Amino acid sequence: MIKRLEHVGVFVQDMERSIHFYQEAFGLLVRRREFISPQVELCFLYFEESPEVEVELVCGPSIESSEGLVNHLAFRVTNIEAELNRLEQLGAELVDRAPRTILGNVKIAFMKGPNGEKLELVERE
Repeated sequence: MIKRLEHVGVFVQDMERSIHFYQEAFGLLVRRREFISPQVELCFLYFEESPEVEVELVCGPSIESSEGLVNHLAFRVTNIEAELNRLEQLGAELVDRAPRTILGNVKIAFMKGPNGEKLELVERE
């Protein structure tokens, strides 16, 4: 039986830059960071309000495209317009400069993280 989402792993090119971005942009906290081999480093991040789900950053010299890179990470927000402005001030590359409404009343907007990863903001009424 599948119970819940455990974590989402994202390949990154620059661990320091990525940790800083996810801490500043989304308020994630570092739970654990370590090398699992001389070339591969992992960092697990979490939200204080929901510590059971983690974002795992994976950094190493040879990222195989056959393994996939994750399509996107989605973050729930309360004021999507304000968050887009705040994240743009932090240097985020906005794909959507204004949110779109889907499924009747769900606002979404995409942006890129420091490694080009696709990030989504979601505001539900």
